[in-house]
Parts: sequence; C-alpha cells; structure tokens
Amino acid sequence: MEAFLTSTAVVALAEIGDKTMLLAIVLATRFRKPMPIILGILFATIANHALAALVGASVAGFLASDWFRYLVAASFIVMGLWTLIPDTFDEDDKPGGARGAFLTTLVAFFLVEMGDKTQIATIALGARYLDVWLVAAGTTLGMMIANVPAVFLGEALVKRVPLGVVRAVAAALFVAIGVWMLAEVAGWI
Repeated sequence: MEAFLTSTAVVALAEIGDKTMLLAIVLATRFRKPMPIILGILFATIANHALAALVGASVAGFLASDWFRYLVAASFIVMGLWTLIPDTFDEDDKPGGARGAFLTTLVAFFLVEMGDKTQIATIALGARYLDVWLVAAGTTLGMMIANVPAVFLGEALVKRVPLGVVRAVAAALFVAIGVWMLAEVAGWI
C-alpha cells in the first residue's frame, strides 16, 4: 500500500503545472468534451506509466546493489530540483487534426509524457518498490487527480492555483524521499 500511496502523492504534486496539465487545459478549451479527454488521459497514462514502472522494476531486479539504490535515491533528489523548473507549452505543440478528442488526447498525452519528470519518477518508484501494478496504479491516479480538474476548470485553475508553491511542495517531497533513501542505504536509519 505504501507503493500506491507514495506513487499517487509524488505524481499528483509533480504533475501540477507540468506540460501535460497544460496540454489538458488546451485540449479542454479546444474540444469542449471533457469525458473523451479524461478517458484519453487515463488510457495514455496507464500505458505509459505501466511501461515506466516495469522498466524501473526490471532494472532494479538486475542491479540490486547499493550503488544502484544510491542512484535511485539521487534520481529523486534530481527530480525534486527539476520540479522547481516550470514547464512551458508552446502553441505550436498543440495537437491538431479532426481525429476526435479521445484519440488526439490519447496520442498527445502518451507522447508528451515520454521523458517527462512524472515518467522518470515512475521509473524511479518502480525501482524503489519493485511493484509494477501498485506503482502504475498510484502514478495513474496521481495524474488523474492533477489533470481531471484541469480539464473541467481549464484556464481558471491555472489562474487560482499558486503553481510556485505547489512546485516547491512537490520538490520538497521528491528531495525528502531521496534523502530518506540515501540515509536508508547508508545505514543511518
């Protein structure tokens, strides 16, 4: 259960203000059909994060040494610092075409999430907990917690949520997990 809850919290906080959240807002204002957008986000995230958690768990299984655990802990700290850097979303990055809200959202979210900090966090969480399903379920729930309100509230959400504060909290969470893991591997706790 720890893997699920930690994964949910880490990704929900990290996702606020992320480029995929901005994509959700753009898609909501473009298509004005919330349910196909939400389902597209859900299915794209399940696929992307299940693969990411599997990669993390697989790599951890092969490299179960202390140096690998230090690397995973350091990745959380780097994620925390990366979270402090705001994402941008250019108008040119908007998905286009008449393929429909669901398909456009599915493809756009899957591609935009590739290499994103929440995907990398999912890989790290998969390596940390070695539980692909709980990590993928938690990170998917975290994405939905952050993105569903963005779909419904659109730009009003961005105007009301102090993204700098949320980024700082997410960064602190990532760094705290990384430091805790470092202390655990070093035998300090």
